[in-house]
Amino acid sequence: MLKHFFVGLLAVCLSTGGWASELNQDSFDPLFMPEMERVLSQSRVLYGRDVLRFGQNLSYGMNNRLVFSADVNYQNDFAGDEDGFSSVDLGGVYRVATASDSNAQIISDVIFGFKFGGSSHVRTPYFADSTYYAGWRFGRQWAGLTLSGTIKSSWVFDSERGMSFIDFIPEAYFRVAPDWRLGAGATIRKATNPNYDQEWLNFKVVRQYGRTQYAGIVNYEFEDDTVQIGLGINILF
Repeated sequence: MLKHFFVGLLAVCLSTGGWASELNQDSFDPLFMPEMERVLSQSRVLYGRDVLRFGQNLSYGMNNRLVFSADVNYQNDFAGDEDGFSSVDLGGVYRVATASDSNAQIISDVIFGFKFGGSSHVRTPYFADSTYYAGWRFGRQWAGLTLSGTIKSSWVFDSERGMSFIDFIPEAYFRVAPDWRLGAGATIRKATNPNYDQEWLNFKVVRQYGRTQYAGIVNYEFEDDTVQIGLGINILF
């Protein structure tokens, strides 16, 4: 019974009909990019282990291949003193290959940016005044399914405690109905200092209303046995 269910779900997701035309408004899709002169607002709130986190990201499509973004995060620690802004993240995504560029229909992006500032009680690692990162994202979109993977390397330059880490991020995103989506993924971080290794599982349920999407989010981190629950709101202008 369960096997038949998943086979049927996969058949629906890979079909060429349905709601493929909604891809340009499905902003929770891991391969989504705002089109030229479009602005995407991504707001989120997460709670876990007595810490309430707020995040806001704004992305702007310079053209159909290049997007710049700014991201800021704030947290309130109810059980300690780790309050404040974690960092400001300025970055971009350049679409090297679109689905129409090859018969394989593989999408490929280059990711780049840096983080700076923030409270030493909040940012990770705490001594990092600035962090630089670059990566590669790739995947494929079908009418009801998106599969993607991201490899991102980050560097912290410090004369005594400099380090680097690599994030591996596989994701699956299912368009199970015209207005409903399910997402699952993982973040595996390996650092030159193993104290900063992390392993996250991420789940989300998304409801779409035109250019606005709401998501319920659950994250679990294995190293610290941390559960986060929260809400995300994406608005495409």
